[in-house]
Amino acid sequence: MTFSICVRETYEDDDGDEQTRFGVAVTTRLPGVGTMCPFVSEHGAVATQSLVNERLGRKGVEYLDDGLGVEDALQSLLNADANAPARQLHGVGRDGEFAFSGDECMDHYDDVVGDGYTVAGNLLTGSEVLEATSDVYEGTRDDDRPLALRLIDALEAGHEEGGDKREDLTVQSAAVKVATTEDREPEPYYDDLRVDATETPLADLRETYEYAKQGYEAALEKYGDAYEDDDMDAAEE
Repeated sequence: MTFSICVRETYEDDDGDEQTRFGVAVTTRLPGVGTMCPFVSEHGAVATQSLVNERLGRKGVEYLDDGLGVEDALQSLLNADANAPARQLHGVGRDGEFAFSGDECMDHYDDVVGDGYTVAGNLLTGSEVLEATSDVYEGTRDDDRPLALRLIDALEAGHEEGGDKREDLTVQSAAVKVATTEDREPEPYYDDLRVDATETPLADLRETYEYAKQGYEAALEKYGDAYEDDDMDAAEE
């Protein structure tokens, strides 16, 4: 019922220190996908879908936070799951990637594992959905634009190739989440966004992103000194 992308990227912060960021983005032809499927922390990103089990995503990220490799973390959860054949579970950790699609997932389903990213989907119009998602992400990896926006770009490419095939289900949703090892104050508002019920989920998610970015920049301009000093007395009146 869903397709999604999980990614890992390294970059240099403004001080020249190497940082790692993780992101996950997802869309489906059902409401509220952002409440169930995408999970992220500064140690990794996980998406759980098909017959959704939120515990797989939540515990998967907890295991990554505890230092497990992504394959060990997610495979151990699947090994203990009696309904594993109906699951899709994929993600990235600090040092690897993992994707699983059970043989009871509904066609068309598949997953892609690339260098620093995974893509998976089910109930798709065809394999071109995941191919387009992967291609657009790979083509934007060197962009200076924020990861959240580039993940929306990738999902839009898959959607334009057909996306979720259940056209009779018009109420849809989408979400994007990003976390990083960098200490940022405040956290950008545009790194955790959801559109829970709409007929145009990715267009609405992009618009929400643009408003969130605008609001973040306005807040920094108005309250930047207060954030830096951790003191509201420094805030502009």
